[in-house]
Amino acid sequence: MKKALLLVTLFTLLAGVSGCGYTTRSAIRSNFATVHVAPFVNVVDVTQEAYAANKYRIYRPTIETDLSNAVVNKFLSDGNLKPAREGSADLVLKGEVTEFRKDPLRYDDNDEVTEYRVNIVVNLTLMDRKENRMVWSENNFTGDTTYFTAGSQAKSEAQAISDSITDLARRIVERTVEQW
Repeated sequence: MKKALLLVTLFTLLAGVSGCGYTTRSAIRSNFATVHVAPFVNVVDVTQEAYAANKYRIYRPTIETDLSNAVVNKFLSDGNLKPAREGSADLVLKGEVTEFRKDPLRYDDNDEVTEYRVNIVVNLTLMDRKENRMVWSENNFTGDTTYFTAGSQAKSEAQAISDSITDLARRIVERTVEQW
């Protein structure tokens, strides 16, 4: 009986120590402690004919500023990389907003849109400032959310845009610290 209890205890300890492979530590190299988030640049070209012809492609002024602030705040709350000034940062994250879209997903019987998806698309580059080399680069990196226009789950377009920015900031920080 004691031997069986000892084996069960030993097995439980081994299983607890080995875990499932998850960790609370960042996968980014330990020589990186700080990151500078350069202000995002908005390169959405609203003068394109294709842009004007699609009523679901929309434009929101200052989205690049809101996104820059959200990414910095997400780095602060994540805690793996501390935001810093460019001259003292180990890494520099640069991004440009390339597209901002609101796509219809669901219609009612009167052919009115009842659900939309808001997408914010960016191009990103993470640079090792000390070695002056690119760590990674991603094009067409997207954050999104869906929202209903009516009913108990309805929210405003402004709230949906804010949720998309939050989603994109989360994905950017995860991409940076988890090194996928």
